[in-house]
Order: sequence, then structure tokens, then C-alpha cells
Amino acid sequence: MSIRKRKVILGSVIFLIFLGIFATTIAQSPHDSMFTYARLFTDIAFRINARYVEKLDPKDLVYSGIRGMINTLDPFTEFLETKDYDRLMEATKGKYSGLGMTIFQKDGWITVVSPMEGTPAYRMGLRSGDRIIKIDGKSTKGISTEEASKLMRGEAGTKVKLTIQREGLAEPLEYELERAVIEIKTVPYYGFAEDKVGYIRFARFGTESENELENAIAELKNKGMTSLILDIRSNGGGLLTQAVKTSNLFLKKGDEIVSTKGRISDQNRTYEAKEEPLLPDIPMVVLVDGNSASASEILSGAIQDWDRGVIIGNETFGKGLVQQIYPLSNKTALKLTTAKWYMPSGRCIQKESRFHRWNSDSLANGITPPSEGDTSKTVSDSTKIIYYTKGGRIVYGGGGVKPDIEVERKDLSTLMLNLERLSMFFDFAVHYTTEHPDIPEDFKVTDEMVAQFRQFLKEKDFTYKNEIEMELSKMEKVAEKQGKTDELQPLFDQIYSQIEKMKEDEFSESLDEIKRSIKRDILTKLYGEKALYEQLVLKTDPYVKRALEVLRNKKEYASILKG
Repeated sequence: MSIRKRKVILGSVIFLIFLGIFATTIAQSPHDSMFTYARLFTDIAFRINARYVEKLDPKDLVYSGIRGMINTLDPFTEFLETKDYDRLMEATKGKYSGLGMTIFQKDGWITVVSPMEGTPAYRMGLRSGDRIIKIDGKSTKGISTEEASKLMRGEAGTKVKLTIQREGLAEPLEYELERAVIEIKTVPYYGFAEDKVGYIRFARFGTESENELENAIAELKNKGMTSLILDIRSNGGGLLTQAVKTSNLFLKKGDEIVSTKGRISDQNRTYEAKEEPLLPDIPMVVLVDGNSASASEILSGAIQDWDRGVIIGNETFGKGLVQQIYPLSNKTALKLTTAKWYMPSGRCIQKESRFHRWNSDSLANGITPPSEGDTSKTVSDSTKIIYYTKGGRIVYGGGGVKPDIEVERKDLSTLMLNLERLSMFFDFAVHYTTEHPDIPEDFKVTDEMVAQFRQFLKEKDFTYKNEIEMELSKMEKVAEKQGKTDELQPLFDQIYSQIEKMKEDEFSESLDEIKRSIKRDILTKLYGEKALYEQLVLKTDPYVKRALEVLRNKKEYASILKG
């Protein structure tokens, strides 16, 4: 053997030995032991698939394993299957191809809640309350709203046939609609709450949020707006980039809006306002509630930290986490929490109770879920970490964005909950407007209309149980089991009589809410979303009323921002 060949062989052996030592070191390193466990996971999956007593679907097997991993993480990390991924992309882009209406399932049938203005459904005259009984000849009886949506959506320019059953008409109506690209507005309404006080309803964050918000502000400015109410209640958030860009419409160039910090260095970033603001100084109120989350909290928190406006409403949701979307194979994706975000004051508003997934593992580790109805105020202000706005006002971390002015949030009564749950206001609006199609937009809900609503409830056999009645039902079962029914029946009858009186009182106590809900659904049915805001929200909403009070009182507005 030549010397050259010996050198090559020796070099190869040395390389293999070095590779073996390197591989062993890698395998033993805690940082890279993931490969060992991944091999274990794969080994188990293959053995189960090959030898389990019954035939399995490999997809179900692997997906369940993925969900098991996800369940050990925070509740905002998700494995997105195809339909979930598509829905997320649709919500982010704010566009889809279809007919343009909101639907729900009512009495086993797909029913139109409302068509969106300017869409094929709106132009063809579909109405709130229309029952879609067939889609392209296929009955909708018992199908889900998701399946119905899938049947009605499709490539723009293609057509779909709907068979509609409408109250007051004996025969079904046949419609042929051409699908179109539907844009989901992030700003569904803007106008004036009163003279020169602008109002913008900012409902969601998407790719067009900055443009829509900018257009609304520009139009209101051109019409003489001197102060603004920005309503982001129940805005569940969205794109971080849009949170930054929309905040820049109100904050000065160079102002820090938010920073992110993660385990990996590429997640550590600071976002600043890049442009001069569109509204640098006019008085401003931001309306928030417990469903204002994520990007909404970045926007409201940044405005609060820079003392740019007054925050009114309820403590926000408390989501200070950043997710990134990683597209995977088979049209799936991983939405993974990669960082926390921090406001200009340095506070992170993430609530600890929002960081855990409530399952058997978390309970075993002593982590308990918040109780029903809990707003996650688990820590008093006195024990929270204090931060300061740019003007020196105190704000707190770890508990959502706390408003400068709290508005009492009224919980729905048992009666109202059941009326809403069973869509009684919606059904009455459909019924009433069939008989009274010419109600003016500025109508008032009269005592006569309320009486008709009560009669409608009787005809619909509307019943509900309050908490006392539910507990009494349990007692009756115990009495029956112990053979004491006859003995206790007079007492039960007496209590039931009192319960009926209580229900009458509950109806009277809820009268204002009942009238408001009747008006809401009739307005939506006849005149659409614009009328709903102008005739109801801007005139009667307690949050808007409080905002107007603050904006009218310049001294109060200034004193709040001075702290």
C-alpha cells in the first residue's frame, strides 16, 4: 500500500473518530437533546401505527402528538390545521371571495344575520332574518355555519344559487348571486358623536388598518373635527406592525411605541414612530374594555404612556405576548409565542392568569384557572410594580391597560341572557318589520311595542329559569328521591309563585336594556350598521356619553393627563 493511500485511510479514520466524539457530545448536550426525544417520539409513533390492535389514521396519530406538545405551552400558541390557517390569513388580510353576509344557525337552518353593504348579498336584496334553505339545490337543514360558508364561498366571478324562505311570503325565493371579493372593514363606521367631536369605531387589526384609519381621520379633519373618540372595545388585536403604524397616527416621530424581548436575540426589537403624526395634539379619548387585547393594548397603552389621550372604560384583556406564524407542510402552520412586548414606560401588561393553559397538568402543578367572570384582577394595585408615563403619572404592569376613568360594566340579567341566547330580539325584529316595513330611522321603542314584544314571547313559548328556580328544581329531585314530594309540594308551589313575581320585577328592571335591544335589531334589520351607530351607540352608549363629558370639560381632560 502506498504512503499516499495510508495517509488517506488514516485521515479518514481520524475524521470518523472525531465525528463520533462530536456526535456523542451533541447527543449528550442538554441544548441539543431534542434530537434524542424527537427520535423517541418517531419510534413510538411508528410502533403504534404498525402494531396497534386496530387500524389507525397516521395523520390523527401525529396530530394528537403535536396537540399534546402545544398543550404544555401558553394558550396563544396553536397548531393551525388548513381551515384554521385559512381563517387566520383571511382575518389578517381582511378579504375573501364570497357573497358578503353574516349568518348563524337558527332552529336548525342557516339564517342571515345581516348582509354587508356593497356586497352581492346586499345588492340582490337579501335581508336580515332570511332563512337559506338551499345552496345550489342542497338543503341546509342541520348543516353547520362553517359548511354553509364553504358552499357559498368560491372564486370571484363564479355563481351560486340560494333558495330563501322569508317571513310573510308563502313561496320560497330563488336567487342567483355572483361571488365577489369581499373586504372586511377594520373601521366599520366613523362620523360625529356631536358637533366637531369625531367618533371612529376601530373593530380589528388587519393589513389595511392603517389606511382605513388614516382615511377616516382625514375625512373627519376636513369636516372640522376638533377632538376624537377612538372606540377599540372588543378589538381582539392582530398584526404587531399595524399596531405600530396606527399608533404612529397619534404619536410624534421618534416616539417609542413598543419593544419586544424574547429568548432568541432576533426577537429583541424596539419599534418607534417613523412618520409625523396625522393627529399630533387634538384632545382624544380611547374607549377600551375587557375584550380589548393584544394590538389594541399596544395602541391604548402607548397613548397612555405618552399622555397623548385619556383612556376610558374597563381594564383590558392583558395579553402582552408576541406570536409568529411558521407555515408548515400539508397547508398547516404553527402560531408560536416568541416574545413578550413592553410599553414605553417599561411595563408588560401580560396577566399571569392569561399565560397558562388550564388542563390537568397545570392543575397538578398548583396553577388554578380564574373563576367564571373573573377579570383577572388577581393582584391589587398596591402590590403591582409601578411605572411612570412620560408626564410622571403612575401606571401598573402585569394587569392589562387600566383606564384613566372606569365605566361600570353591567352584567346582563338572567332574563336578558336568555333573550339574547335564544335570539328573541332578532326574531321579533324580523316579525315586527314584516308588518311595519316603513318605521322611520329615528323611531322610539314605545310601550305598545314592548307589549307586542311580550305577546311575541308568549307565542314563542319563551321560558327561562333563574338561579333560585334552578336550585329549587334540584331540591324537588331530592324530595322525590326521599319520598317527601307530597309533604313539601305546598312549600314548592309557594316559592314558585314568588319566583314568578320576581321574574315580573326582572322584566321591569331590565326595561331599558330590552328597549335598547329591540331598537338595535330593528335598526340593523332595516337600515344597517350606520344607523345602528348614529341612532343608538352615539346617543345612548354610557362609554360614549362619559367620553363626551370629558371632552367637553377641558379642565377635567387636562387634569387627568397631568395626574
